[in-house]
Amino acid sequence: MNLSPKRLIIILEEHGFYLKRMGKGSHQIYYNPDTKITIPVPVHGKDMKKGTFIGILKDAGIDTSTLDR
Repeated sequence: MNLSPKRLIIILEEHGFYLKRMGKGSHQIYYNPDTKITIPVPVHGKDMKKGTFIGILKDAGIDTSTLDR
């Protein structure tokens, strides 16, 4: 399973999130106007831990069972 921040951002954008602003450090803040959910995404140039990746998707309200494993 690809756990890169780039892939996470693509998934978020496919579900209606857009880049709202750059956060402090190496985080990007994504927002969905329909659900009014704000999600910080750490972009550190390396893959995330699986739990972090899945946790961000769950916080965003995205069903993780549809992702390829």
